[in-house]
Amino acid sequence: MKKFLAVLMAAMLLALTFAGCSSSGDNTDEESTADTATEAAEVVDDLATITAKGTLVVGITDYAPMDYKEEGSDEWTGFDAEFATAFAESLGVTVEFIEIDWDNKFFELESGEIDCIWNGMTITDEVKLNTSVSDPYVVNKQVVVMAADVIDNYADAESMAELSFAVESGSAGESAAADNGLTYTAVNTQSDALMEVASGNSDACIIDSTMADAMTGEGTDYADLTSGLVLTDEEYGVGFRTNSNLTEVFNEYLVSAKDDVITPLAEKYDLVLAY
Repeated sequence: MKKFLAVLMAAMLLALTFAGCSSSGDNTDEESTADTATEAAEVVDDLATITAKGTLVVGITDYAPMDYKEEGSDEWTGFDAEFATAFAESLGVTVEFIEIDWDNKFFELESGEIDCIWNGMTITDEVKLNTSVSDPYVVNKQVVVMAADVIDNYADAESMAELSFAVESGSAGESAAADNGLTYTAVNTQSDALMEVASGNSDACIIDSTMADAMTGEGTDYADLTSGLVLTDEEYGVGFRTNSNLTEVFNEYLVSAKDDVITPLAEKYDLVLAY
């Protein structure tokens, strides 16, 4: 009898073990299904939101030739401004430009204050981490700008070790200054960085080549300044909210509108496309 009971208990224990294994497998399948559903739910339908409200809200700064206002005008113009307007029209909505603090651009985006960051934004690891960034559309460089009569004295970053620089806070220019061990002061915008050099408060600044080409040299407001050393090569992208379906829509527009819209704009503003 004792032997029979021992065998019976062993059989019951084995059955419970298999039941536990089966239950564990079922949970794994359920968790996998739940994870898939969660991933699907994470897609942000910004296209529907923007279509419903009838407006694409674009976060920018005052930055020629990408986004700026002509003297005496309240309307934003420039490569990115015209590009964004055309993209909004393709969605059947109007565009609204909001001037933002560049240092807070990711917060402005995730909080819903703006629908995208579209302002000659360099595609960096930080941008990829905090946005759903588009494919690149324009090439750019971070360049040193200083007085034209002394710029030939500086051939590399090491030769500039004793100089003071101005950079836009949170910009690729600030990263380039830090990476090269340069002494710098962070200001609100790239335009402010140029003014720091023009006023003599800083020896030089690091800004986008697109701005340097448009704002310095003969016939500009900064005729005595020019660009020299190139510190980085980079590309611009548009930052949408993480998992936003607008990123794919924009990337498709990049291709479809290249010949009719984007290439003519690049020629108008003397920019080089990245694709």
